[in-house]
Amino acid sequence: MNPLTLMIFALSLITGTLITFSSSNWLVIWMGLEINTMAIIPIMAQKHHPRATEAATKYFLIQAPAAATILFIATTNAWLTGQWEINQISQQIPATMILLALAMKMGLAPTHTWLPEVIQGLEIKTALLLSTWQKLAPFSVIIQMHHMNTPLLIILGSLSVLMGGWAGLNQTQTRKILAYSSITHMGWMVIILQFLPELTMLTLTIYLIMTFSVFMMIAQNNSYTINKLPMLSTKLPMVSSLMPLTLLSLGGLPPLTGFMPKWLILQELSKQGLFTVATTIALGALLSLYFYLRLSYAASITMSPNNHLVTTTWRLSKNSPPLAMTMSIVMSMAFLPITPSVTALFMQ
Repeated sequence: MNPLTLMIFALSLITGTLITFSSSNWLVIWMGLEINTMAIIPIMAQKHHPRATEAATKYFLIQAPAAATILFIATTNAWLTGQWEINQISQQIPATMILLALAMKMGLAPTHTWLPEVIQGLEIKTALLLSTWQKLAPFSVIIQMHHMNTPLLIILGSLSVLMGGWAGLNQTQTRKILAYSSITHMGWMVIILQFLPELTMLTLTIYLIMTFSVFMMIAQNNSYTINKLPMLSTKLPMVSSLMPLTLLSLGGLPPLTGFMPKWLILQELSKQGLFTVATTIALGALLSLYFYLRLSYAASITMSPNNHLVTTTWRLSKNSPPLAMTMSIVMSMAFLPITPSVTALFMQ
């Protein structure tokens, strides 16, 4: 893709997200979401590969009905009440339909089945964009609506944690595994949203850091499958040795950074008396931890095979890891001791 064209699409992507962030009017929010969607589709299909084209088409076919539902409900509400403000939807059914449409745009269960298939057809860096940046705009709308339908948010969050953990167990494609990881983490954020939105923002920030680290590690070797992860040790041994810690942090294992949000969320759910929900998502976290352990084992303990008929990875030039990836890896592993300071920053 021409660099100027790519820059235009990237600026449109950022602009659409910022429009959604800064507005409380349903029409403007819908416009921001649509600009965001239309900007990323050419980026997804820029390689002109059949899988990339298929992924972009699937993404468009999912986002279009979700956006149409949001516009239909917002227009109907404006017709009945004369208001376009996001807080003016007081009826249960319209609020439920809009939340389900936003859940579809984000890939929350039970409307999550499109996300692994779409991410599977993308390049690793484009998949990173879809797993992180594309979640922000619809999630900001859900944050503004968090007081409207508490039971539905708990149900969506619990289903996402369970389905993301369960469906990821049998996967061998790294992009699909990280897609199910994204579904699981979004479930954790949605569950706690109505009780402590600040904790949701903390969880989202840590999720973005950890997911960026893992995707960038995989991108160093284009490890599209688990079988290719052992070859990372011949190209970047230090990254290969740190990858298990980053993955286990993503799974929420103490004493790594990823344990912080899960610990605080379970504590808050217990304070609210939701012991069944807390137990359910804790068990869902154990399911997720299993496939993180599979990735960790493949990346650091399994030996790379030596009988390749093609140019092997160790013959390639050894590049130093990017600075941004190095910083995100450190942040993914070492932030748990400063939990009091982090929580004070986000929950002041």
